[in-house]
Amino acid sequence: MTCARCQQFAAAPGGTLCVRCAVPGAVVRSPVGLGRATATLLGVVIAADLFAVVADVLEMNVTGDIAEGVTGADVVQRADHADALYNASGIAQAVALLATMTVYLCWLWRVRVNAEAFNPGGHSKARGWTIGGWFVPVVNLWFPRRVTLDIWDSSAPWAERPGHALVNLWWAMWIVSLFADRAADTESRHAHAAAALHQAASMMLASDVIDIAAAALAVLVVLKITRMQHGRALAGPVPVPALG
Repeated sequence: MTCARCQQFAAAPGGTLCVRCAVPGAVVRSPVGLGRATATLLGVVIAADLFAVVADVLEMNVTGDIAEGVTGADVVQRADHADALYNASGIAQAVALLATMTVYLCWLWRVRVNAEAFNPGGHSKARGWTIGGWFVPVVNLWFPRRVTLDIWDSSAPWAERPGHALVNLWWAMWIVSLFADRAADTESRHAHAAAALHQAASMMLASDVIDIAAAALAVLVVLKITRMQHGRALAGPVPVPALG
């Protein structure tokens, strides 16, 4: 019997896959639950970023007024209120990001293992880079994209190869958001005068808007891969063409 996956080598005794395709530990498990949880938490990240946008605008307004020389009890009260929201939004963003990152990596590992079962030879990076690629400096600027593209291609319906535009757009926006956040954070930590605080709040506003776009694109990527793998699992192994 020919291997049901590669159709090139003989299937192992008692099985439908050859030795090369029977990847150890690569067992297909449903990604739907984790995919939905990840998409939901990314929605929470977007909500936290929207809260931060409101705080950024308030901070910009009050620091701008102070920089222009406006004084009085009203300005002091507005400044205290803006600072409180600014700090609260930062905490909300950190908590949302941590929770989302944990579930997202669980989902990513699940779909990577599934992708190996669908297409054992379709991965340029070892399985460990699925998680490690996000934390190793320098390589984290492109390894996660490569891992995701391999998962994307291996999860596509049989004989189809979907375009990479969505993944590339998401990754580009994610990289931009990383640098924008770092620049805004650096500006904020070194800002003391009202004019500098106003500039820092402006940069943080831009960073939060970019992060919203990156999170929204991440939702689309997660849902697309989850749907492709669910459909692929339901479709079963690639049909072996009839001889004769």
